[in-house]
Amino acid sequence: MKNILMVYPAVPTTYWSFKKSLRFAGKKAQFPPLGLITVAAMVPPQYNIRLVDMNVRALTEKDIRWADMIFISAMIVQRQSFAEVVQRAKAMGKIVVAGGPYPTSSYMSIHGVDHFILGEAERILPQFFCDFESGCAKPIYKDEERPDITLTPIPRFDLLEIEKYFSMMLQFSRGCPFNCEFCDIIELFGRKPRTKTPEQFIREIQAVYDTGFRGSLFVVDDNFIGNKAEVRKLLPHLAKWQKERGYPYSLFTEASVNLADDPALMDEMIEAGFDMVFLGIETPVEETLHKTQKSQNTRKRLLESVRAIQNRGLEVSAGFIIGFDTDPDNIFDLQIQFIQESGIIMAMVGVMIALPNTQLYRRLEREGRLLGETSGNNTHDLETNFVTVMDKHVLQEGYKRVLKTIYDPKNYFQRCRVLMEQVPKRSRAKRPLRWQEIRAFLCSFVVQTFSSYGHHYLRFLWYALRKKITLFPEAVRMAIMLHHFRYITKKLVKEHEMMLRKAIRSAKKVLTAKPFPKTELLPGEE
Repeated sequence: MKNILMVYPAVPTTYWSFKKSLRFAGKKAQFPPLGLITVAAMVPPQYNIRLVDMNVRALTEKDIRWADMIFISAMIVQRQSFAEVVQRAKAMGKIVVAGGPYPTSSYMSIHGVDHFILGEAERILPQFFCDFESGCAKPIYKDEERPDITLTPIPRFDLLEIEKYFSMMLQFSRGCPFNCEFCDIIELFGRKPRTKTPEQFIREIQAVYDTGFRGSLFVVDDNFIGNKAEVRKLLPHLAKWQKERGYPYSLFTEASVNLADDPALMDEMIEAGFDMVFLGIETPVEETLHKTQKSQNTRKRLLESVRAIQNRGLEVSAGFIIGFDTDPDNIFDLQIQFIQESGIIMAMVGVMIALPNTQLYRRLEREGRLLGETSGNNTHDLETNFVTVMDKHVLQEGYKRVLKTIYDPKNYFQRCRVLMEQVPKRSRAKRPLRWQEIRAFLCSFVVQTFSSYGHHYLRFLWYALRKKITLFPEAVRMAIMLHHFRYITKKLVKEHEMMLRKAIRSAKKVLTAKPFPKTELLPGEE
């Protein structure tokens, strides 16, 4: 039997990694590599499989030596770690097979990979193994047709060191019906959402349950309500399953803003155990939303939509972007004002980047404005990969001001209060506190009480105890998240300012350097 080692590269420390707050709960990583463990379930039974998630533990030479083949998947933000893994594998003579978002969008510029599985694996992976066993495997496997995901197997949760993750992941659908210019999801998965069956999804959540994991579960769909008819079929099954087991999971997902227009659907989601939804708000500037083909965000006032979702019982987290061509001069103040008024505590603000194979990328290429490929880290890398309409330094300084303002403890806890006033008491069954949550609170209390913002922290917890005691566990969670957000913000600002000082020193050296000696011109050089 041949051995396959599946490797998930390291994710850099960013706003999305939550590494600083995960320590409070005794966890190593926020999420497992759902794509890899799903692919693992498609591998023929004659192969032995092991998984190394480099966000949980280091990849050793012993791991690589054991393998006949290395399967690796990555997002763009993992490209550096991806390259290092490939280099190590090839140095030890291993066959490397790569897939996932980063290889799919950038395979032409990736070196060292023997075989690429581009796009969704369900239809093409069997062909790869057939060819590999016959000794005629091709360098690239790609299928333009979208697979039927009702045939997707249950992910191999048994491969995970499951106790080291804060949240598990499941997928119900792929694709999104909208057409946002800067989004790569519609390029990867199409605009016609494909869904699993309710029975299939229940089998998957039961598989998670059977591992013994309890707590947070992320339904990773890029737009959970992209196909509302199918979601409505799923939710009663999910609610029944959760009720029968005392709600072992608090669910969260991603959706489009038009969720606010469907109170009945929100009620069904809450009944099924959802308590948070991530929205792509991007900007409060309506002109920009129209220009970038995100008109679904303009049907009603964004602030009204956010409050409608919160008032129903769902916390809203959201993504925001700065650096659109049509950003007004006061965009930084507009973003700060919207975030503060909306009570969105997890506001992921990023600088605009042009992702490969998007409409935005192709437009900027036509306009001659592309500067290169992106690192994929739009919340930590202040360098855009295209020429922005706004002055680059104005954009960077304004972005830093937004982050420093919204993650200032006083402003952050004010948003927490706004959110807690908006979200009503949970109507579904209560569950006992878990040891993980008790441990997190104790660590938080010790660390954050004696931090530079300890008085803001204690005032907020006292407010929660007096006014919203039923939401006190949520208040603790919010406070812990600030620990991570504040660390990342300070780190980002410090690193960028050090880079600027270094650039200024280099420029001064050039300006003060002695001029080259004057030389005589040769005939014909006048």
